[in-house]
Amino acid sequence: MRTAALAGLVAFVLTLAGCGGEGQTEVPAPFALTDSAIGRYCGMNVLEHPGPKGQIILAKAPEPIWFSSARDTVAFTLLPEESKNIAAIYVSDMAVAETWDAPGAENWVDARQAFFVIGSSMSGGMGAPETVPFSTEVAARRFVEDNGGEIVEFADIPPDYVLGSAPNAMESNK
Repeated sequence: MRTAALAGLVAFVLTLAGCGGEGQTEVPAPFALTDSAIGRYCGMNVLEHPGPKGQIILAKAPEPIWFSSARDTVAFTLLPEESKNIAAIYVSDMAVAETWDAPGAENWVDARQAFFVIGSSMSGGMGAPETVPFSTEVAARRFVEDNGGEIVEFADIPPDYVLGSAPNAMESNK
């Protein structure tokens, strides 16, 4: 009888843990890009720049931090002076973007799940080498066929590529 009660209690606790119990946090949904979004590093309207954009949502923050490029979004996560209290990282999903100049206001992909093309012929928001995000590897491969580069996952983006100042930061990684 005691064993059955203990087993029931364990099952109840495990059920609570699986249903949003303490210790689990819900990932906030991405915000839609609007004309009031100002880039964290450039201080300019995000929509004034071509290419993929980004947003980082900090835990308990009422609005995202906007970035004029996916590259700047990745850089934020690498810089020691920036907050590490990150609840979500989203980048434009270029697999469904209308065009390079208009990547879309609501087509976001979780950066940690995206496939990034680095070293392509396309420049990002401020004319720097871009980390071009895609929700599917197939779309990333098609982009590489047309624009060159290589496909990497978020964790494998070389810090020198996003933090370097060389015209083609990929050269320093070869």
